[in-house]
Amino acid sequence: METELSKKLGVEHAIFGFTPFPAVAAAITRAGGFGVLGAVRYTAPDDLKRDLDWMQAHTDGKPYGLDVVMPAKKAVDGISEADIEAMIPAAHRAFVRDTLAKHQVPELAEGEASGWRITGWMEQVARSQLDVAFDYPIKLLANALGSPPADVIARAHDHGVLVAALAGSAKHARRHAAAGIDIVVAQGYEAGGHTGDIATMVLVPEIAEAVAPLPVLAAGGIGSGEQIAAGLALGAQGVWLGSLWLTTTEAELHSRALTEKLLAAGSGDTVRSRALTGKPARQLRTEWTDAWDDPAGPGALPMPLQGLLVAEAVSRIQKYEVRPLLGTPVGQIVGRMNSERSVQAVFDELTSGFERAIDRIDRIAGRQPREV
Repeated sequence: METELSKKLGVEHAIFGFTPFPAVAAAITRAGGFGVLGAVRYTAPDDLKRDLDWMQAHTDGKPYGLDVVMPAKKAVDGISEADIEAMIPAAHRAFVRDTLAKHQVPELAEGEASGWRITGWMEQVARSQLDVAFDYPIKLLANALGSPPADVIARAHDHGVLVAALAGSAKHARRHAAAGIDIVVAQGYEAGGHTGDIATMVLVPEIAEAVAPLPVLAAGGIGSGEQIAAGLALGAQGVWLGSLWLTTTEAELHSRALTEKLLAAGSGDTVRSRALTGKPARQLRTEWTDAWDDPAGPGALPMPLQGLLVAEAVSRIQKYEVRPLLGTPVGQIVGRMNSERSVQAVFDELTSGFERAIDRIDRIAGRQPREV
């Protein structure tokens, strides 16, 4: 699974694995792929430094990258979380209380952390993460919210770091190319987390054509070697996989019950909902997402209000493993995630599936005898 891009980065397989877990990212790199550590949860620079130290010690000198969340607009600069929380309507707070009470979700202990905070999505936090990251030999900087500011791209290039940006349409991809990024991640509708309306099969060739000769990574609904081969056939120079790693043995999910729900889920058990952040994000369908998507309810607030509104509720649901409400961002590929395996075992399956796909195409093209 070598491509021009994988050779440029010095990796054996053109598989880029995004994950919030350092152990998973390091295992992806050791297996011959390119591990990308998600940084949004690192609001304290020392925490990121600690985990990058660990990554550096556990990647055998092989390359890895970092994914930050740097909004295109400074939507929250100059105001505090308290200012933003004050914008949340009382009716929405009552809806959260009533939904939790209906399912008898216990309160958090006094002083206990309440989960997601807006600070992780602020530009100055991402910049502080970069101040740490550029002290390490990262080879790729990805931004989940489009192209980073021009000075960040220039700074990355000064450090010899390639810059990638996710795109859900050819229009977005052209904008990224014009901004000077090096790699476009074409993320289709099937993907977990924030995603657009265009399916991967349609999106990848559109973006590959729109930004040529920039390399493109295919993302969304990819979890087998055959699907990787399809992505490369559509014009991508690699694949960007995220959901697939959630049920690996190296993953550090906060809940055994959540792991079991992922293992049991089918490809039709996800939904694009605004329930988590206020923007459409693909996640497990639960009674929590159903409540927010019900026309009889108040409806989700825009980002970042929704994330702040539900942060404590999500923490309570996770801590007490309230199964009807328990979910996580995940793509439609969850239907293939039906066993717990090591990252290396996943790679072994991906590479063997890729070989099967190439052999099949070779037979169709008459390049080797057909099996009888």
